[in-house]
Amino acid sequence: MPSRDEAVAAEPAGPPRPPLVREFLLVVGLFVVYKFGRQLVADHTGEAFRNAQRVWDLERAVHLPGEKAVQSLLLHGDLLVHLANTYYATVHFPATVAFLVWLYLRRPAHYVWARRALAAVTAAALVLHLAFPLAPPRMLAAAGLVDTAHVYGPSVYGPPKTDHLSNQFAAMPSLHFGWALMVAVGLIVATRSRWRWLWLLHPLVTLLVIVGTANHYWLDTIVATALLGLALALIPRPHHTATTAARGRDRFVPAGDNALVGAGR
Repeated sequence: MPSRDEAVAAEPAGPPRPPLVREFLLVVGLFVVYKFGRQLVADHTGEAFRNAQRVWDLERAVHLPGEKAVQSLLLHGDLLVHLANTYYATVHFPATVAFLVWLYLRRPAHYVWARRALAAVTAAALVLHLAFPLAPPRMLAAAGLVDTAHVYGPSVYGPPKTDHLSNQFAAMPSLHFGWALMVAVGLIVATRSRWRWLWLLHPLVTLLVIVGTANHYWLDTIVATALLGLALALIPRPHHTATTAARGRDRFVPAGDNALVGAGR
């Protein structure tokens, strides 16, 4: 029977890291396509407001919690609402980029899996943005919500008629929440720390921020969660086994090789 060290040495090496230049161009290309696609419906103002009223009425019909209750918590103090606006404006992209960079450097197999999941969710979101333009609740008079970014700052959006860098009528699904949830799921799956479940705080805080600042409806986050769940169900997750304490790092193996790897232990 092979010794423990021989069994570990016999495990196949981790998957090769994808070429950096190719990955950079791929991610940038996907981002450019997404931004361009969002602009195709940026002027569908009337339809976006009609859809907003439909979403608002549907949420009330199924008795979803009122967005106003969350916003009331933020409006207890200027500092809290300012922090929420800052979180909305500054955390979304940097957190997702940092997540992908860390996976690329430390967990290549998980990087490919996460990148595919994010790309799938983003592509599905673009289709929905094109098919269902939606004004955010801060623009809907019936919601009675405060545009906190405009009132308290900082704001990433200008007036819709002059803001040519973003499409403010692309509220559903919420990629702020979908990406944040993928970051948490990816880090929980790719790491083994007993504290890894605390990563769920990122999508939880994101949820409270995007609803409390009136940038998204509850339904936007529900749809984003459903799309991510579907993507994760369809995209195979990389398998890995724990290494010995001496190695102290993950070793990825094909699912069919688990029995062989464990045979010498």
